[in-house]
Amino acid sequence: MSSPLNAGPVKRSMMIAGHATSISLEPVFWEALREAAAAEGLPLNALVARIDAERIEAPDPPNLASAIRVWLFARAVRPADPD
Repeated sequence: MSSPLNAGPVKRSMMIAGHATSISLEPVFWEALREAAAAEGLPLNALVARIDAERIEAPDPPNLASAIRVWLFARAVRPADPD
């Protein structure tokens, strides 16, 4: 039995900013992304669109899957709000 942490990427399609795109992420990242979207009160594709908009502002933008992983990591290590 393999661990979800060792599972390979899963490709999913979604609409972002009016166009269809495919994103390949490992299941653990898909789950973290779903949890982040729920915590922010956003549909999954809206959160991905926001990450994409931030990504394309970079001088040398990474691919979208990498940007999502880095965004999720930064969210995980950010101190929690005191509220």
